[in-house]
Amino acid sequence: MLEFVEVSKSFWTGVRRKVILDRVSFRVELGNSLGILAPNGTGKTTLINMMAGLEKPDEGTIHRTCTVSFPIGYMGGVESKHSARENARFVASIYGLDPDYIEAFCRWLCELEEYFEMPIATYSSGMKARFSFALQLALDFDIILIDEGMPATTDVSFNRRAGSILQQRLSRTTFVIVSHQAATLEKFCRTAAVLRNGQLYHFDSLEEAAALYDYTS
Repeated sequence: MLEFVEVSKSFWTGVRRKVILDRVSFRVELGNSLGILAPNGTGKTTLINMMAGLEKPDEGTIHRTCTVSFPIGYMGGVESKHSARENARFVASIYGLDPDYIEAFCRWLCELEEYFEMPIATYSSGMKARFSFALQLALDFDIILIDEGMPATTDVSFNRRAGSILQQRLSRTTFVIVSHQAATLEKFCRTAAVLRNGQLYHFDSLEEAAALYDYTS
């Protein structure tokens, strides 16, 4: 379970204080994937980072009684001067997993060939996205966090393999996806919410959330 209890978060923009959350409470139960619709600039990335523990709330508490991923595409835990192999094995050791398995999984999914032994700093943006996505799928979290859809990559083979793995995970993994487009949520989420003016409005279906989102956009 992932739970926010009376959580508030805001930023000073230099002109005014922008409120992301204002004493918001909600819960993500395992087995019930959640889609959150929010217009650009309302704090989607901040919200997903708070779920992952990358940002702290100003007030309130966030409870995690399960494993929660870093956001797909997040590269903060990857050392750019080290190779994909070194990063994969290091992250595996942090989570107490088999380094050989994590390395082999990432090699298979990324298909970076000789680049797998080269520093991450030498990668293109698409190669970095493929490695980050592969590393997250290799770790197999209870809750997977997705900010604005999947990493941008033009590699059709990678997209097919990664998409197949995600579909397999639907039966045993809970997704939280934050996006400004309802279509991004359709494949993974049954319940949804709308983030607006510091509040999170919950609905039993994506259709109901999309109706409010479209009406107020």
